[in-house]
Amino acid sequence: MRIGLIFTAVKIICIGRNYAEHARELNNDVPGEPVVFMKPESALIRDGKPFFLPDHLGDVHHELEIVLRIGRNGKHIAERFAATYIDRIGLGIDFTARTLQSDLKGRGLPWELAKGFDGSAILGDWQTPEAVQWPGILSLRLEVNGETRQEGDTGQLLFSFEQIISFVSRYFTLKMGDLIFTGTPAGVGPVHRGDRLQGFLNDRPMLQCKVC
Repeated sequence: MRIGLIFTAVKIICIGRNYAEHARELNNDVPGEPVVFMKPESALIRDGKPFFLPDHLGDVHHELEIVLRIGRNGKHIAERFAATYIDRIGLGIDFTARTLQSDLKGRGLPWELAKGFDGSAILGDWQTPEAVQWPGILSLRLEVNGETRQEGDTGQLLFSFEQIISFVSRYFTLKMGDLIFTGTPAGVGPVHRGDRLQGFLNDRPMLQCKVC
């Protein structure tokens, strides 16, 4: 059963390099603690609306991720209690302007322009943790025009959902409605106008997006 919720995201928190193979495919070091960046609310696209590919950003890559919705406020959350803060689980795409990101990284500058541009955060459907059988291993898969491009599972995460929530809450108070993009598996690549993206969580279709 699909669950549609009306909510306002207070913060969009993203975790980078949380799958070792993805870190390696971009020639990045595997981190010793979560890599955290954020997107503005204007980055969100919901309800199956299309993604309009910007002309000025160079190559834009798809990055399929499991997304957590925070259901209550908390800070300095212990790992053993972190699961109780997860209200919904879904899928999202962290679109990344890879050409621009590489340039910014090469100059030692922040990534926000490459990660937080309008429309760079796609959200699919939500389910309760119980409905997707979490706690447990969750699989995710992205198909582009019917071809599998990315797949992985939460057994490959460098940092678990609980570890992420605990770590982030040391720095930011988590509030009801906050979103956490938990990282992408290997297989990222550029999108093109006309592409149709479909995301699956435990083989259940949970996200669709057309690139225009």
